[in-house]
Amino acid sequence: MAKRDYYEILGVSKTANKEEIKKAYRQLAVKYHPDKNPDNKEAEEKFKEASEAYEVLSNEEKRKKYDQFGHAGMQGGSDFHEYGGFEDIFSNFGDIFSDLFGASTGGRKQQRSKTGLTPQRGHDLSYNIEITLTESYLGTKKDISIYHNTSCETCNGSGCKTGTKPEKCSHCNGTGAVNFRQGFFSFAQPCNYCKGEGFTIKSPCPTCKGQSRVQKRDTLTINIPAGIYNGAELRVKGRGDAGIFGGISGDLYLHVTVQDDKKFWRKNNDLITYLNLTYPQLVLGCQVEVETLDGQKHLIKIPKGCAVGEEIMLPGKGFPVPGSLSRGNLIIITKCHIPTKLPAKAKELLLEYAEKIGNETSDSKSGISGFFKKFLG
Repeated sequence: MAKRDYYEILGVSKTANKEEIKKAYRQLAVKYHPDKNPDNKEAEEKFKEASEAYEVLSNEEKRKKYDQFGHAGMQGGSDFHEYGGFEDIFSNFGDIFSDLFGASTGGRKQQRSKTGLTPQRGHDLSYNIEITLTESYLGTKKDISIYHNTSCETCNGSGCKTGTKPEKCSHCNGTGAVNFRQGFFSFAQPCNYCKGEGFTIKSPCPTCKGQSRVQKRDTLTINIPAGIYNGAELRVKGRGDAGIFGGISGDLYLHVTVQDDKKFWRKNNDLITYLNLTYPQLVLGCQVEVETLDGQKHLIKIPKGCAVGEEIMLPGKGFPVPGSLSRGNLIIITKCHIPTKLPAKAKELLLEYAEKIGNETSDSKSGISGFFKKFLG
């Protein structure tokens, strides 16, 4: 039976470059690999056929000879069978199969050498923290208590008893993997004895029982920056779980909740509050002191004829803008304070004024506006 054209097998043109050839082969390898098609002879033959085509077309010298002479040019000393069969030629495909299957398909592929147990990064931890609006405005420090894994001080995180060290696994010779064969192919899988580490601890540390870490409660002082907003997340590097066998520690993530304040609130980077004024203050104008979250008092000028709900702004007295030297503004919203009780003299004068402006206002039937009714009851 005549052999199929190598370009036809891979489904590429004769002008295809190396990347196109490699991509086509990868797709066929995924589809027909014996590990994914157990006991399927047809898939195995197609896999071998594609591998043979790739072996030739991925090699510049062999491809040139094949383009010139066809399959006849592959006979004799140049035939790929000189490698000793399919098991040997697959050793040249290590980069492809290691990406696809995470295992060696070539008998000659070397396992990575190791010198000890694999360090592993510690887990990240999260913690919820509540602060007041004042603390958000000024910045603060908070002490928190966390329960986490820390590196064992007895063995310095090695997991081994003092004076000992991890020993090379005798089952996999320290590679962390063992090989097994299936037909033409040789595969590698993690060693069950050492769990793929390549090393075992024969004399574990009595404190951590060979785990390299112990659980411990620590108190940390956390710096909360001024201007932090509700829902913000702070990262404290290296304060999560300690790494395993010398690995780096994870991080601690703090989720910040800012409590509501009775008097102030925040909008973007502005600090906002209400200011209660009397009717005469609104009408005649005045100067009043306003105290902000930092305890400072600012003299505010209320203009004559100030309306209820008018906003008075103090630039740069709001929240610090994170990552900047600028600040938001303090915004004061005016309100009118209506007393529930008035001295007799004040009530008399106010009634007189109400009647006067009522007579001057054509749309007032009673002579006393609804506004003053709130004063007079």
